[in-house]
Parts: sequence; structure tokens; C-alpha cells
Amino acid sequence: MPLLHLPSRPLTINYTLQGAGADTVVLINGLADDLSSWSLQLPALLAAGFRVLSFDNRGVGLSDQPAGPYTAELLADDTKALVAALGVERFHLGEVSTAVLELGMALFGVSMGGMIAQSYALKYPTDVRSLVLACTYAAPGPFCSRMFALWADMARSTGLAFVRRDTDLWCFTQRFYREREAELLQMEAAAQGVAQSVEAYLAQVRVFGFLSFRWWGKRGGEDGNWIMVDVWLRQDPLSASGDPDFRFAGTAGGVGLSRELWEGIMGAEWKAVKGGHAFAWEEAGAFNEAVVGFLTRDTGK
Repeated sequence: MPLLHLPSRPLTINYTLQGAGADTVVLINGLADDLSSWSLQLPALLAAGFRVLSFDNRGVGLSDQPAGPYTAELLADDTKALVAALGVERFHLGEVSTAVLELGMALFGVSMGGMIAQSYALKYPTDVRSLVLACTYAAPGPFCSRMFALWADMARSTGLAFVRRDTDLWCFTQRFYREREAELLQMEAAAQGVAQSVEAYLAQVRVFGFLSFRWWGKRGGEDGNWIMVDVWLRQDPLSASGDPDFRFAGTAGGVGLSRELWEGIMGAEWKAVKGGHAFAWEEAGAFNEAVVGFLTRDTGK
């Protein structure tokens, strides 16, 4: 996996750029995840003919881990610098008569990555053709703010290995624990192997609690074109698996904060996929089918 130094940040980023397709999908990780967290999505995206960029955010994996605090905008600017350096922030999709039709990339963010993707789309709307946001929100609310503060305190006092054990319990459903222990053990081992200092983890946690995106009525692009947005979220677990759930909850239904985000983005679509916060891994088949279906429809594949 190559490393690329971005003098404007200044920052060195670990990334992979795979596939030869004309349409680029940029994957943005969640908290404490490195680019290996997309291992269940990459085959589906590549098989659909996309070029796929994945990378380690500032503060995790093989990318630099400078002192924080970090913000969603800071990490979005890192992403901007990376795609600009690689020449994928805008690309040529095809020709109309003698003119070249330019279309933006697709941004695909999960959890904290969804917050970074929102910041990018709002700041650089002409870069973005499609936006996929999964298990994320525009503002944390009092419950999630307290939870992330607790994680930060735990990291300081007990270290990241202990925090990750707690996070795994929060991310997957009881059904996953009961029925798929071998996969669970593999995912737990992978999470424990991610390179991240406590200081960098604390810098990333800050992204969650200090944001409030204003999407209401937003349209993308200086030319007035719509940003294509899909919000892919897990199904209410009370009907999906019978497991009570409060992840990113603003209402008793379990997806309140995510629904608030969806309702605030003009023209957005909602797609439910069963599972816990980590439904992209717990229910990868259904999740990938939904995302690839949207992206291929949007690009006309």
C-alpha cells in the first residue's frame, strides 16, 4: 500500500487506489478503523466496475498521527488534498459531441466517515456526484455526546484494547454474537490489530461531539445541480432481529438521529438494512447490494 505525502497539510496518507473504471468511489472510514475495514465492500465495488480509493484517516493505521484535536472539516480537507493529488476529485466520464462531460466522484462514509463525507460535500459540492452516508448523523445529541466522552475517559484510563472490546459490544447485535462467533472473533482480532495511539484516538473521538451540519434545503453545486444523496441505515432492530437497540438513537425506534439527517437533506433517499451499528459488516451482502445498486443507477452502468 503506497504512502503519499501531502505538503499542503502537511501529512502522509496511506491509501490504495484499485480498479480501472471511469467512475471513482472514495471510501471514508469510521472511528479507529483503517482501510482494511472495507474488505467486505471492495470486491462488490470492483466487480461493479468502479475505481475505488480507500485510505487511513489522519490518526490511524499507517497514516501520520499528529497531535489533535481533529474536526470533521480537518479530515475532509485531508480527503480533498488526497483526491486532488491523485487526480480523482473530478474525472471524465464520457464525451457528448466534442465536449467532455465532467462528473464528480462518489463519497461513501460510514459512522465518523459519514460525518467527514458530509463536511466534504458541504464544503466542496462540485466535487461530489453521489453521497452514501451510513450509520451516521449531523449532530450527536446529549446521549451520544455522553457516550463518546465515556469512551475518551476509558481510553485514558484503560487503553484502547479495553475500549475496543466495549465498542464491539455496541456495534453488533446479539444475534450476530449467538450465530456467527467465528466471524466475530476474526473482526475482534482485526480491530485489536489496528495501529493507533491513545492520543490519536482521543483526537478522532473529538470529531463526533463537535459538529452540527446544516443540510436543510441544501442543493449541491454552484450550477444548482442536485447532490445525489443516499442514506443507508440499519433497520429498526425491534422488527429486524428482536434485539433492543439504542445506537445513534434519538427516538425509541433506534434510528432517530440518522432519520433527522435524512429528513434534512433535500432529495435524499432512505434505505434500511438490518443489523447493528456495524451492519455494513454484519449484513455485508444486503448492504453491498443496496449501495452498488444506487451507485450503478446513478452512473448509468
